[in-house]
Amino acid sequence: MSVQAAAADVDVDLRQLFASLARNWLRILFVTLVVTGLAFAFAWFATPQYKAVAKLEIGPGESVFTRPAGSTNDDKSIPGEEAVATEVQIISSPDILKQVAKTLNLEEKPEFDETLKASPLSRVLILVGLKSDPIDIPLEDRVLKAMHDKLNVYGVEKSRAIAIEFSSEDPNLAAAISNEIAKAYMASKGNAKKLSNSAATEFLGPEIAELQDRVKQAEAKVAAYRAQSDLLMGGNNAVLATQQLSELSTELSRVRASRAAAEGSAESVRKALQNGGSLDSVPEVLSSELIQRLRERQVELKTNIADLSTTLLDNHPRIRALKSQLADLDGQIRNEAQKIIRGLTAQADSAKAREAQLVSDVNQLKAASSRAGEQQVQLDALQRDAAVQRQQLETYMANYREASSRNIRQYLPVDARIMSEARAPTEPYFPKIGPITGAAAVASLLLMAIATLLGELFSGRAMRPATGARFDHIEQVAMPVARTEPVVRTEPVARAEPVAVEPADDTVPSDVGDDEVVTTEAEAVAEPPKPVQSKLGEIDVDKAAEKLIASGAARAIFVSPEGDEAAATAVLVAREVSDAGLRVLLLDLTASGAASRPMLDSGLFPGITNLLASEAQFSDVIHPDLYSDAHVVPVGTADPVRAMRAADRLPIIMQSLTTAYDLVVVECGPADAQGISRLVGEGTEVFLSMLEADDEVTQAAVKLIENGYPDLTLVTPVGHEPPGTPLPGRRSAA
Repeated sequence: MSVQAAAADVDVDLRQLFASLARNWLRILFVTLVVTGLAFAFAWFATPQYKAVAKLEIGPGESVFTRPAGSTNDDKSIPGEEAVATEVQIISSPDILKQVAKTLNLEEKPEFDETLKASPLSRVLILVGLKSDPIDIPLEDRVLKAMHDKLNVYGVEKSRAIAIEFSSEDPNLAAAISNEIAKAYMASKGNAKKLSNSAATEFLGPEIAELQDRVKQAEAKVAAYRAQSDLLMGGNNAVLATQQLSELSTELSRVRASRAAAEGSAESVRKALQNGGSLDSVPEVLSSELIQRLRERQVELKTNIADLSTTLLDNHPRIRALKSQLADLDGQIRNEAQKIIRGLTAQADSAKAREAQLVSDVNQLKAASSRAGEQQVQLDALQRDAAVQRQQLETYMANYREASSRNIRQYLPVDARIMSEARAPTEPYFPKIGPITGAAAVASLLLMAIATLLGELFSGRAMRPATGARFDHIEQVAMPVARTEPVVRTEPVARAEPVAVEPADDTVPSDVGDDEVVTTEAEAVAEPPKPVQSKLGEIDVDKAAEKLIASGAARAIFVSPEGDEAAATAVLVAREVSDAGLRVLLLDLTASGAASRPMLDSGLFPGITNLLASEAQFSDVIHPDLYSDAHVVPVGTADPVRAMRAADRLPIIMQSLTTAYDLVVVECGPADAQGISRLVGEGTEVFLSMLEADDEVTQAAVKLIENGYPDLTLVTPVGHEPPGTPLPGRRSAA
């Protein structure tokens, strides 16, 4: 049967589980009170510790009135988390702590020197080598270690503030140390700035002197090169040749435009004269005053001719005279147009000559400008070098004056300030008697409750059949009663038994003679048992073991109607199956422990009654057989009446055992069908042990068959010889 199937057949009885808290309330209360009392005593007698806190703000400390010229407050970035973390490490550095310890003479206080307050226990541990001797550590290191243990420096979240916490037995000392650490930190930052300024002045002094010489040399090179290359400067800081070239180029463009305009105007007037077209559309003609007056006279004559034509004929002398004057005016206008053409042509020729001259001058200036450009490049390089050196000199001189003045006046602002000084606390932060005692009480109460619940759960006492499991409810029955007749029989059949079960009590009945005592091992070897003929179809131990192995049964229930004498059958079958390599456990449910005594040589071991009475767990009641690899659960030492009150847990116990072992053999003694019904489950074989085929055995077999066990098998130990010999140091069970 699988473990999953077994787990599905059981469930946790929550009522039984939490009822264990009520059953064990006295133990839980006792442990809780003891732990609470110890915690209260510890808190009451512990040395009180006081904690003082000083706070610093990390930020620019430069005043707006002393800030260097040209710089603003934005030039200095606001410290971030990394900067604050760095300052935290600086504050807790050994150098600052050494200064504080020296200032306050902490090495003289027992709180900071373990050698001054060593307890007798510490001295004993040092003598036996379980603790290092603090005297071997230098005094300064001991003080620093104690300060580190009591110091806590941290950055306040989402701010630029740093808190300096220090704890001590003396509240005034705690406040003094916190304030002194803050002052030592501020002083160290000021000293760092002083050293930085001193180093800057020492560096800048020689650099300034050297730069002054280099600037003079660079400016002298610029002047010498300008004089050597004859680079004359014009307007707009340009070379004269380049400036002249620019001006001539502009003039050349203007002359060319004037020439082109004159030639175009002359050509347009010439075409108008040649084609006989009107000269009124030519701008040059229209701009001539003489032509304009001639045009006015021409218009006047045309008007007069038109007026006279209304009364006079064309050949009239007056009309003819006016027409003659009009023809003369047209000739004069054309003559004037010819003059304009000649003037424009002369203007174009003059512009062409001027253009030629300008082109020649431009070509000459191009060559001169090209040479001047090459020289200007070299000059510019010299000027840049001189300008850079002069700028660097001016910067160095300004920084030197700033650093020198700060050193002289001892003005060294640090980038931090003390937000609040530490004050002597009035109440200790440790120990808090109320919280410590309450926490100890709650914790001990919870732990004891959890331990009690776990113990109840793991012991199996809080387990019950799950809903829908195959176990039926069975009425409680009494344990089988031990029989009072003698265990050993004097008949030949009994003398042939290979295993003799010990009597239920320690004495042999008085009515049994010496000749009726159990045969010894030597007699058994000397007189081999005689074969007994089968009367009821019984099988021997070997056949029973083979049947269990072949069928793969998980449980084997043995009923012994003849009492404890036949209990040896279950023992022999369990050992046979175990020798075959299977994991076998024998559960002894007889009243006298007849099945488990030969396997353990004692009846004082805890067993099934202890498990049912919740006095033991599975691991406490399972024992190894002294003569085989099988395991055995004896009857136990608990009160049988109390154990039988929990008889309904037997199916759960059987289910748990079958999941751990290949075969569970149960010796029930002279039980009936109702008595073994709670032990039967899946894969169960029922056997009836017999020594003689008498009426008692026959009636027991018939009752079992009639009450639902038709596959009952009869088995007898008579004639069985255990294989091998007992292990050295162990006596035989036979």
